[in-house]
Amino acid sequence: MCGVLALILGNLDSKDAAIELHNALYALHHRGQDACGIATSHKSGRMYSCKGKGFASKVFRDSALLPELPGFMGLGHLRYPTAGTSSNAASQPFYVSSPYGLLFSHNGNLLNTDKLKEYLDRKAHPPINTDSDSEIMLQVLASQLLQRDKRRVDADDIFTGLEKMFKMTVGGFAFCGMVAGFAIFGARDPNGIRPLVMGSRNNRDGKGVDYMLASESIALEQLGFTDVQDIRPGEAVIIPKGGKPIFRQVHPELSYTPDIFEYCYFSREDSTIDGISVYQSRQNMGYKLSHTIWEILGQSSVDDIDVVIPIPDSGVVSALAVAESLQKPYRHAFSRNRYTFRTFIMPSQEKRRKSVQSKLNPQRREFEGKTVLLIDDTIARGTTSLRVCNMARDAGAKKVYFAYTAPPVTHPHIYGIDLATSSEMVAHNRDRKAIAASINADEVVFLSLEDLEAACAELSPRPNQRFEVGVFCGRYVTPVSDGYLKKFESTRGKSRIEDASVGGFATVGDSMTTPPPVGGRSDVSLHNMVADQ
Repeated sequence: MCGVLALILGNLDSKDAAIELHNALYALHHRGQDACGIATSHKSGRMYSCKGKGFASKVFRDSALLPELPGFMGLGHLRYPTAGTSSNAASQPFYVSSPYGLLFSHNGNLLNTDKLKEYLDRKAHPPINTDSDSEIMLQVLASQLLQRDKRRVDADDIFTGLEKMFKMTVGGFAFCGMVAGFAIFGARDPNGIRPLVMGSRNNRDGKGVDYMLASESIALEQLGFTDVQDIRPGEAVIIPKGGKPIFRQVHPELSYTPDIFEYCYFSREDSTIDGISVYQSRQNMGYKLSHTIWEILGQSSVDDIDVVIPIPDSGVVSALAVAESLQKPYRHAFSRNRYTFRTFIMPSQEKRRKSVQSKLNPQRREFEGKTVLLIDDTIARGTTSLRVCNMARDAGAKKVYFAYTAPPVTHPHIYGIDLATSSEMVAHNRDRKAIAASINADEVVFLSLEDLEAACAELSPRPNQRFEVGVFCGRYVTPVSDGYLKKFESTRGKSRIEDASVGGFATVGDSMTTPPPVGGRSDVSLHNMVADQ
């Protein structure tokens, strides 16, 4: 899971695209904390880039490097590593000099990278420099554009290249791209699994209209963009400099099935994904969960509950709804350290365990001698849940009930969220009672998949809304072979030797260059280049 951004300003003489993109990165930082980057372009076609491992405040030195990234258009990216390495070289946006100075930011996961690599090999394409499927996707698009054999690219060329690329790719993805000095563009997979939205605003210099693409609506809203609209499944949009958005269906819409994990966990609660308010969907989950709690625990156990406590942050809205429905006191009894990673992103069990310990701290007086009902979004490995239950008991809780606004995770998330292999999941070969015992809870309650889907579908502007729910049941939207799943699970989590490069762009068609680190820092690359346009 990653965050992607693209911006083009109406004032072609502006140098402020990087400043705007930098601000937007913070609105999407929950989508990726491993690495981030910004690439911009001047109207002349000259490009500038800064990217590296870590939070945006670290990579951009709290905005000190932004003056080194002038331009009126650009891309932004926040990386959460799922496929490939977490090295600097895998940081995005990716870049190829030929054709046209092409840049690319990608969110999601491809399921047929082996076939795509075979295609590139047959075309005698320059070698792939990372293990990232994002770079493979960029190279496939570049290969298609090269076949146009034109000195300069136009919107029709880009659409044609995207159409051919979409015929070759399988997976769940959304991406933003940029042709230096000419246009930004974005597109979304034919099933609409990964989100992508576009908004506009009047240029602040009074020169035309600015347009922005982002993974979530909150990034647009915080920068004053309005008229926010979702890019449809299989749809692409191109926004040329000084022009208006041009839309085209580059692949037939196969379904409209956004990933339900966006609603129950991943997205910010103040975002709207495909017309569905994340906040309201989590409220609905809480109301439906309260009915399940009654059914599972029974009258006497519900009567014994003294307080409802959320696990911050994505459990907060649902917990409020549960407390309201059960007519129980609500207490924000876990304080969260907001300067730690999301724990499921951690590469090892030991690091996840230590992170949970540093992330949450209980308010002892809210637990002492009480029967507590804890509310969280999902459970995968059970690392957070076990630690939280132990914290509650150490703080003096008499009984600990744990309720979740989703079923237990039972299958790998193959579209860009690195949760766990099947054998690592707490629900593997365990029933509800066994899960409760494994996390040291007196009882656990799960929202059914049917209720989870209904909580979101009831808010959809589309009738009979369905979702990608394979992580909970193994029924994925796209075809997935047994061979892919076996390979996915066998390679997931294995340590890799990080790329020896500083993390600079590898320019396809030219020799790979490794620029020196800025200010002696080995974790950030900053450089500029001229497009072959």
